[in-house]
Amino acid sequence: MSIVVGGASGHLGRRVAEYLLDRLPVGELVLVTRHPDALGDLAARGAAVRHGDYDRPDTLADAFAGGTSLLLISTDALDRRVTQHREAIGAARAAGIERIAYTSILSPVPANPAVAAPSHRATEQALQESGLAWTVLRNGLYAEYQVPEALRSLATGKLVHNRGTGKVAYVSRDDCAAAAAAVLTGSAHDGVAYDITGPERFGAVELASLFEELGGRPVEVVELDDESFKSGLIGDATGDDHLVYGAELVTSFGRAIREGHLSACTNAVAELTGRPPRTLHDVLAAHRAELQAAASSAA
Repeated sequence: MSIVVGGASGHLGRRVAEYLLDRLPVGELVLVTRHPDALGDLAARGAAVRHGDYDRPDTLADAFAGGTSLLLISTDALDRRVTQHREAIGAARAAGIERIAYTSILSPVPANPAVAAPSHRATEQALQESGLAWTVLRNGLYAEYQVPEALRSLATGKLVHNRGTGKVAYVSRDDCAAAAAAVLTGSAHDGVAYDITGPERFGAVELASLFEELGGRPVEVVELDDESFKSGLIGDATGDDHLVYGAELVTSFGRAIREGHLSACTNAVAELTGRPPRTLHDVLAAHRAELQAAASSAA
């Protein structure tokens, strides 16, 4: 068995690789990245590091050679990632890879307004049509992404949002990595889509309360409609296309939360890894000093 991890120099890919190195014999892990130099430490531990670029399909035959399983981590290039993913799936099939695990999103249905949902849905469909065995890991929103929101909320004293009363079971990136490693080294996962979530749902009110507890400053909850929320994110930078797109992306996820598309709360992490998932409290508590500093600076 040889497991290939694509996008291995990213945050998630690197953590998956670290878990796999603890499980696999030397020589059975292949790490594919556009930046091989970034993985020298993992190469020193016995991983084979190869160059591969989904935008250059000609690089993938050598990158995937000898692999039996592939972890396809979704790319961050929303404008072209369906093409990237399809190229990777085709190259994997041509290289003799037998099964692919893919990192998707919760509820990638047509009604989900999150900007990222259509590309995930298209990739899941491509996997199902590939003729390969597949497993989908529908990762919830990362708990780590709540650190910047907590810092902003404590600095301003306000949690401004467009979530409505929707709730999310935020999941740590580390738990997503552990679940992926378990699927890649386990069995009986073919044809299964797992919702990978944290253990507890949080809405805006619960988030504000948690921020207050850890930061030591009251946080007011301010709910806005989508347009007002997006305008607040953009501010005066209306000509900055990158910022505008980012604001649209964040707003779309707020709407998806509000409409219940990201509300799943499952036991998948514990069932796959044999350990309970980290709580949002624990993830944020690791940044307690930063949170308290943000609160103090605005006091």
